[in-house]
Amino acid sequence: MSYQPFWFDKALDEEEATALLPKLPPNHHTDICIIGGGFTGLWTAIQIKQQQPTKNVTIIEQDLCGQGASGRNGGAMLTWSTKLPSLIKLVGLENALFLAKESEQAVHSIKQFTKEHAIDCDCRVDGCFYTASNLAQQGLLQPSMHSLTLHNANNWQVCDKQQLLETGSAANLSGYYSPHGGSIQPAKLVRGLKKVAEKLQVTIIEQCAYKTHSGQEPINIDTTQGQLNAQSMIFAVNAWLPSLQKQFAKKVVLVSSDMAITPPLPELLKRRKLTHGAPVIDSRIFVNYYRTTSDHRLMLGKGGNYFSFANKVSAKFDEPSRYSDLLQYSLRHFFQTDDVPIERTWTGPSDRSVSGFPFFGQFNDGSPVYYGSGYSGNGIVQSYLGGKILASLVLGSDPQWSKCGLVNTPIANFPSEPFRSIGAYTIRNAIRRKERTEDRNQQPYKLDIMLAKLSGSAAKVDIK
Repeated sequence: MSYQPFWFDKALDEEEATALLPKLPPNHHTDICIIGGGFTGLWTAIQIKQQQPTKNVTIIEQDLCGQGASGRNGGAMLTWSTKLPSLIKLVGLENALFLAKESEQAVHSIKQFTKEHAIDCDCRVDGCFYTASNLAQQGLLQPSMHSLTLHNANNWQVCDKQQLLETGSAANLSGYYSPHGGSIQPAKLVRGLKKVAEKLQVTIIEQCAYKTHSGQEPINIDTTQGQLNAQSMIFAVNAWLPSLQKQFAKKVVLVSSDMAITPPLPELLKRRKLTHGAPVIDSRIFVNYYRTTSDHRLMLGKGGNYFSFANKVSAKFDEPSRYSDLLQYSLRHFFQTDDVPIERTWTGPSDRSVSGFPFFGQFNDGSPVYYGSGYSGNGIVQSYLGGKILASLVLGSDPQWSKCGLVNTPIANFPSEPFRSIGAYTIRNAIRRKERTEDRNQQPYKLDIMLAKLSGSAAKVDIK
């Protein structure tokens, strides 16, 4: 890969030079083979080894660990609490409250894990802000807040004037703050998880791509470095799942999240009171989000841009963002200036499910093959929980996770191509027109409002 996202470049720059990457040993046998060395695969491997240290676990990764979606996302640690109403509809009240609470706790668990294992990844648990960045967004957060309060699970508070100032932008007219959130350098985290997994004696083979598998007990797995055998196998490849396993071809759509990062701007951030690590997320459907880094950079991202035809992980995901004009527009919207320089842009694939939540399970042919995918743009915290779910499935342990409502349930389909892409771009363009109009405090066209409602659960919060 010739072009690297900013985070991954920085992570590799700070790693010590190593010898040649380990190769897949001939006639390799393992208890559990995990396909994918990103957040989900690594958290799963670590969970397995912590619960049953004698299990032999092997990870195969087609590139370097973290070189996929895990090492290029925005680095915001967000929870499921703002999606409680739709989570209740999906998994029921008891499971929804459990998952929302666990997602909030996971923020702090990740922080503690990085501290215990000396992972230097700029992990700052400074909370998070959800805001209304134009008049049309005012009040959109109320359904989520009402549901949380109704079920005695509301850890959010209405922002006062001082807290709104700490969002760094006068465009944020109102908002809520929660202490359960933060930001992280995602590539440094995933590379740190790799080292922890190796210390736990997980075998990790990088630049080794899965090709196919057959049989049961053992499962014969064919890779670009040869074959291996495993008693169980887990697909933890997220955006790559539809291309590797065709039964998931309609279960997600791959859409880009595009990001820009500035050079260090300490004076600007100080003036803006952006001296913390709390991400700021607005309430539009194609969300804007921004956060700072410890070296005084500003990172801004925007979801809902490039939709991949037939869910192919195309080369466009490994290039600078094709939507730098949208990123510049968002920077101007929040910071009312053209003087915010951009050092680099990049993009990454988000595997968005119909429900907006990930799904996990076992292949329906009864084979000991498991999967997790569909994080829908919320991956850092949720992949930590995904590791718990997948470990419980493959080990047959902890039924609270294996029966949490996200496991082995029917997964809604998106339309077939070309209707999927045609519909996605039609709705995307309507949302863009609608939200640009609302940023000018004008009334959008009724058709655009109607089409925007077809986006379903695309927003980061449940909106009325």
